[in-house]
Amino acid sequence: MKTPHKKAAAGQQTREIVDGHNGSASMRKKKTSQKKQRGRPFSQSRRNIVGCRISHGWKEGNESITQWKGTVLDQVPINPSLYLVKYDGIDCVYGLELQRDERILKLKILPDKVPFSRVRDVHLANTIIGKAVEHMFEGEHGSKDGWRGMVLAQAPIMKAWFYITYEKDPVLYMYQLLDDYKEGDLHIMPESSESSKDREPEGVIDGLIGKHVEYTKEDGSKRTGKVIHQVKAKPSVYFIKFDDDFHIYVYDLVKKS
Repeated sequence: MKTPHKKAAAGQQTREIVDGHNGSASMRKKKTSQKKQRGRPFSQSRRNIVGCRISHGWKEGNESITQWKGTVLDQVPINPSLYLVKYDGIDCVYGLELQRDERILKLKILPDKVPFSRVRDVHLANTIIGKAVEHMFEGEHGSKDGWRGMVLAQAPIMKAWFYITYEKDPVLYMYQLLDDYKEGDLHIMPESSESSKDREPEGVIDGLIGKHVEYTKEDGSKRTGKVIHQVKAKPSVYFIKFDDDFHIYVYDLVKKS
């Protein structure tokens, strides 16, 4: 599997068409290696694996098998075979059919428990959710690069983590943002008079969850996917899972005038 690399330069912007709405995405990905992990064999029964630690191999095409270990965050209601997973050492959230995907080898449920975590500053957590932010990352030669994005929600299971997405790379990431805020690496962007007036646009679209969408690449080829989630703090924003990609894309489906 591959992952976007937040500390690298942003990928080339591409044109999107999602049910008639325009957007943009960074499609540059970077491979990452993982260490081998051990665990007990996965039970074939349809047990609830949300909140469990897992490990498995990954084999795609002629590439070598890589080993992955992570935490199952959520099960997607409109597609119960699809799970959201946070892998160790990976910043973005993956959407995978863990019990169906033929590229996943020897899926195991690990005996180790997910470390208990809670938000110590509930007021700050509520303050940053739904806000436009600038998130600082270490760049070349020790400099800091600012990435503008939006804090979407508190992550499930791993409660000290938050979902976030970025203007230059609109896929779903998760970080311990309260720590970043207190260390000066997360800044809440001031609201403009326009954005405060238009906090909830009249064009918010309900009932999109489960709808099929289409994406048009620069070369004219198309890919299909499905809307899987609506962001509570920003109802015009949705998660989209494309059929040919395990990343979760985040788009505002309100047409801007």
